[in-house]
Amino acid sequence: MVQIEYLLKFLKEDIPFGDITSESVIPDISCQAVITTEQPAVIAGLAEASALFRYHGITVEESVKDGETVEPGDRILTVYGKAVMILTIERTALNIIGRMSGIATMTRKYVIMVHAVQPECRIAATRKTCPGFRALDKKAVILGGGDPHRWSLSDGILIKDNHLSLISLTDAINLARTRSLYQPIEVEVSTERDAITAASAGVDIIMLDNMSPDTVSDIINTLKQRGLRDRVTIEVSGGIDENSLHRYAACGADVISIGALTHSVRNISVHLDIVK
Repeated sequence: MVQIEYLLKFLKEDIPFGDITSESVIPDISCQAVITTEQPAVIAGLAEASALFRYHGITVEESVKDGETVEPGDRILTVYGKAVMILTIERTALNIIGRMSGIATMTRKYVIMVHAVQPECRIAATRKTCPGFRALDKKAVILGGGDPHRWSLSDGILIKDNHLSLISLTDAINLARTRSLYQPIEVEVSTERDAITAASAGVDIIMLDNMSPDTVSDIINTLKQRGLRDRVTIEVSGGIDENSLHRYAACGADVISIGALTHSVRNISVHLDIVK
């Protein structure tokens, strides 16, 4: 779980000067409230929501655990404590659970779809995350059964098209290998020739970006024929959705990275109700 200081920043955004409504109209009383889900989901964000409540003196009982599946109407959290504080934290907690559950649910769906075609293929996220929320976006992908990919630009070398607009592919690979002895080297390529060059140069991962399934298959077959396929991990990316996912899984790729897991997430609807 992330540190509480990270989570408190989200709450501070919602109460820069306190919750003036609850503080004005609610007396100093305690209450019980329940959080339930309105949709089928892979639930995520409970650890973070619970941490926020507990930090502020609220007792929390978790009915399910992060990564488990839930159905509409299922109770996921029960909280007890000062009514004003429960109402103050309510929206921040629900936002975290809703977004993370949306990411985990979509990831799990894609993982199941891919494994039905190619059990060894992995679904991965990208850096197309919500600014300030990346740690939780990536954690949600993991809870859904996916791979987080790079957490930041500091985590691995990925030579992309804009890099190659400024330097040749061969020079970029050589410089990367010289300057980084312990980090994997990944290269985004746009042609079969560049894929062969990258594999021959000993890169760890080749990303085939914005290519059709047929083109991906052709490149993988060419690498096999040249004895280069087993040297590299093949990642495909770019505009892949549930309608095309099975075709890319059948191509023989090792990883399918999908930015939509985090940049186009649809929140799972969850709500908090005071128990009267």
